[in-house]
Amino acid sequence: MTRVFSGIQPTGIPHLGNYLGAIQNWVALQADHECIFCLVDLHALTVWQNPADLIAQTRQQTAVLLASGIDAKKHILFNQSAVSAHTRLGWIFNCVSRLGWLNRMTQFKDKAGKDRENHSAGLYVYPNLMAADILAYKAVRVPVGDDQRQHIELANDIVKKFNHDYEVDFFQEIEPFVPAQAARVMSLRDGSKKMSKSDPSVQSRIDLTDDADTIALKIRRAKTDPEPLPSSIEGLADRPEARNLVGLYAALGNLTPEQVLAQHGGEGFGPFKKALTDVMIARIEPIAQETTRLLEDTEHLDHVLRTGAARAAAIANPIVDEVERIVGLLK
Repeated sequence: MTRVFSGIQPTGIPHLGNYLGAIQNWVALQADHECIFCLVDLHALTVWQNPADLIAQTRQQTAVLLASGIDAKKHILFNQSAVSAHTRLGWIFNCVSRLGWLNRMTQFKDKAGKDRENHSAGLYVYPNLMAADILAYKAVRVPVGDDQRQHIELANDIVKKFNHDYEVDFFQEIEPFVPAQAARVMSLRDGSKKMSKSDPSVQSRIDLTDDADTIALKIRRAKTDPEPLPSSIEGLADRPEARNLVGLYAALGNLTPEQVLAQHGGEGFGPFKKALTDVMIARIEPIAQETTRLLEDTEHLDHVLRTGAARAAAIANPIVDEVERIVGLLK
């Protein structure tokens, strides 16, 4: 089976965008791939984290993933910092990667903005650690969003340079896997912005820990416009909030937007929001309830992560040991 690696930062509460954009695709990949799922807590440190919050959120993210359908017995689920191979290979890749490559990374420019001199060096070089996360397992497929494609390209530049510089054929290039129907989930308060953990308004997102009443309230308050729903996709062109809600209904109901509009075109947002709420509660409430149950037993969650880390290290350590031998580190 093809080995897949994917990581998610354990910061903030996972929301509907995380679920539709990544987590549900991870669950589907388990059927025919060897999956390694990682809570990238070292990446989280690229911006300051409250230590107690980071620990709590790592456990919470673990609970959400298990509640969503990640099978930690058949596959591997662990936190990045528990496997030293990541940082060992990350440093070697810092020395292989070129400054010019990192200077092209648009995500750093977007996050740092005009104040780049005051951001951490970790935020600048974290694409090198991301490459190490993947290549420490010789994973060949990585589920990514469009915003991460550039980082996979950089990882493949590292692969080619490493193999060339040391005259080996050790690493294989990585194939980015972008699900064909990955949902782009926007804020409930502004259809032009992605749903985000960092948005100060909790009304802008559906958290995967929200109960039925909270979900219903957030959907009722979701921004819309005064026009009824159109009967065709073309009618959503200049209506970002309407387009977002139709997209959510389609993703949660396993429908196309065209099918949603065939059912609800001409309706006002009152009845449509009620229908959307029902579909959303049916999908999200069981995850929230199971997450709450799992969080009552932190020892179990820690055991899942420890067991996963041991299994991950058994794969990664021999690979990174060989990399260190190749580059001339005396063991």
